[in-house]
Amino acid sequence: MASGTNTGKKIKGPETGLRQARRLCQLNHRRRLEFLAEGLPIILRSAEGFWQSSQQLRQSHGREAKVLEGFAQEEAAKILILMDAVRCPPKLIASKLNRIVGWFYDHLARLIYAEAVSWKPMHLAQLRDYVDQQRRGHYLEGRAGEYIMPNWTIYKRESRLYVDIEAYQDDALNWNVPHDPYTGLPFLDDFMPPALRIAAAMEQVGMFTVKGLQAVSDIWGSLEYREKEDHHDGNKLTERLLHRLHAEGLMLESAQEDDFATLYRDWQIPMYDLDFSLIPVTLEELEAAQEREYWSMVGDPRY
Repeated sequence: MASGTNTGKKIKGPETGLRQARRLCQLNHRRRLEFLAEGLPIILRSAEGFWQSSQQLRQSHGREAKVLEGFAQEEAAKILILMDAVRCPPKLIASKLNRIVGWFYDHLARLIYAEAVSWKPMHLAQLRDYVDQQRRGHYLEGRAGEYIMPNWTIYKRESRLYVDIEAYQDDALNWNVPHDPYTGLPFLDDFMPPALRIAAAMEQVGMFTVKGLQAVSDIWGSLEYREKEDHHDGNKLTERLLHRLHAEGLMLESAQEDDFATLYRDWQIPMYDLDFSLIPVTLEELEAAQEREYWSMVGDPRY
């Protein structure tokens, strides 16, 4: 057959280069933990590097500092995503791992993971509702919902990173000009992003070791988070985990009470059962929602 002839079959290229996280699915449990134990500290150093650089730029280059802070959050979110793969019960991991590691490369998934650490849902079902709100492609804003806005999480990221051409509801084209978010404002947000603080605490208590990851898997994997499981369940598992990490001598000498408190307070319950893909919202759906909001405000004369 001549070279280049189209046989109708999909040609599979060699699995080389970057973006190979899905190959974690091909590793057995032990090898996967060994590989993650090698990589998690590398991700953390990357996140910390972005964060430290952002602090140095804040006074002179506010927009660039904010971009680097965003990179730090996304890198830290990668750790949280991989930790959810470790927390997933063994009976489920074969069916969920491919999708979980897919979020490793997804900007929206990483940003939601980073934001979710500050949410306080009553249980997983409510957390699922929160996530679903954050992944809608468009939403309504303003009085009576007169403005149709794109997904804010993605828009905030992209508009800060790039000069681009955008359109509003009137179809007029405009240039998006990335701006300095600190212009005219005091520098108040110099605290480490919560997702990065959690990732750093994980390292301090010894999770970024093969034995530490095995402890995470054993303890968190004993409970499947499906609907009503909540932070009370999670706190019990965290307590068991910290006791085991201490008993096995895995905690770093530099670990502090703040690290324990951070994990109790801010490590979100497992999200391996949630969906983080963008939800398309049609113009018809948005216009119908606008009409409902308008009549709810002025009073519907039909009733």
